[in-house]
Amino acid sequence: MARFLGYLAKRVVNYIVMIFVATSLTYFLACAFMSPRSNFESRTPRPSQESIEASLDKANLNDRTPVTERYQRWLSGIVTDWNWGLSPVGGSVNNEIAGRIGASVKLMLLSTILSIAIGVSLGVYTAQRQYQWQDRFWSGLASVFLVIPTVVLAILIVFFAIEMNQQTGQRIFYVTGLSSYDGPNVFVALIDFLQHILLPTIVLTIISAVGYHLNQRTYLLDEMHADYVRTARAKGLTKKQAIRKHALRASLIPTSVNVAFSIASIFTGAVMTEKIFAIHGMGEYFINCINNNNINGAVAVAAFSGACTLVGALLADLFAAALDPRIKMG
Repeated sequence: MARFLGYLAKRVVNYIVMIFVATSLTYFLACAFMSPRSNFESRTPRPSQESIEASLDKANLNDRTPVTERYQRWLSGIVTDWNWGLSPVGGSVNNEIAGRIGASVKLMLLSTILSIAIGVSLGVYTAQRQYQWQDRFWSGLASVFLVIPTVVLAILIVFFAIEMNQQTGQRIFYVTGLSSYDGPNVFVALIDFLQHILLPTIVLTIISAVGYHLNQRTYLLDEMHADYVRTARAKGLTKKQAIRKHALRASLIPTSVNVAFSIASIFTGAVMTEKIFAIHGMGEYFINCINNNNINGAVAVAAFSGACTLVGALLADLFAAALDPRIKMG
């Protein structure tokens, strides 16, 4: 156990150093390619030069200040106060991101759980029925959804929901936002949330489940034809027993690693879905930061994604060790 904890500690330190370097490089690149000054100069009427300089200085975004000096101020604010800076218009990046993270969690948590459960289950199911009609049907359906763009799938589901609302004469589905009820009734609030979250959850579940399904099917088929599975069957195990006791466990290792590393995309990977359903999450925020020359916001999102990747990497190690005792840490 001590050796394992030492291994994890070393990995955490290495990843923290990598995140620091990557985030710092992102800051310098953002300063080089983004121009917060243009936000003010393009306004009509154009603010006075003194006003522009004062706003940029307040947000630590003045390109006439040496970038190393700006970086030092930015880094000092993070280390001493956990302050990730201001947007060009003076808004706190900390406050802006806090609300976005909550929206992304609400949007992605249920769909992530469902997509993993459905995708992996279908992968196991179809692999055990290779070339049978069940395998051909589900794999063919997965291939269809694989080539349909997220935008197209989301729009089709929105049209279907609108048609259902019109046919029934009631608003069963909401196509924008995460809630529209502000009252004290918890049950009504829950129903309202489910009405809002159902459509984007369907979109995201289908998109992610397809990948998990096809990957798990491939991994399990590879293990089913491995020599150690043939040996297990030669010793008297049935095909199902050999798959359950040996092949399935080994095939879940790469799947669990993929799941762990998908944590970062849980928060930042649903850009198009957030745009279509007007959900203000991290993905939409990142795109807005780039469009609005919000250097501090874009760097904060990049750092947050790096932290999520760190957690995913550690979980991948834990999952692999739990599923395969032969893996030695350190």
